[in-house]
Amino acid sequence: MAHTPLPGKGPVRGSATGRPIMALLDLMGRRWALRIIWELRDGPLTSRALRAACDEASPTVLQTRLSELRDAGLIVHAAGRGYGLTALGGEFLQVSQPLYGFADRWAAATNPGTTPTG
Repeated sequence: MAHTPLPGKGPVRGSATGRPIMALLDLMGRRWALRIIWELRDGPLTSRALRAACDEASPTVLQTRLSELRDAGLIVHAAGRGYGLTALGGEFLQVSQPLYGFADRWAAATNPGTTPTG
């Protein structure tokens, strides 16, 4: 089983030493990781609600990603409340917002007539 990419904790995609940016890109480049963070932006979700929000991602992949994001300190599971962002996860969401704006501009530039989502 693959390990959770963490800064300085060994090799990750693109870095034999686990450079922080490469560990972050490795983690966020995994299927469903960014989507999970995005779906938790408005507050905690149960496993079932999160799975529905993630277009019915397979339970196995979703649980693997949730485990990795918990190991990385970006989300937390609170009994009875579901999964939510930690302070660090909220900070990641905040600093990634410019990418959301860029994605809209990119979509408009490559698909004239596209309506921005933001």
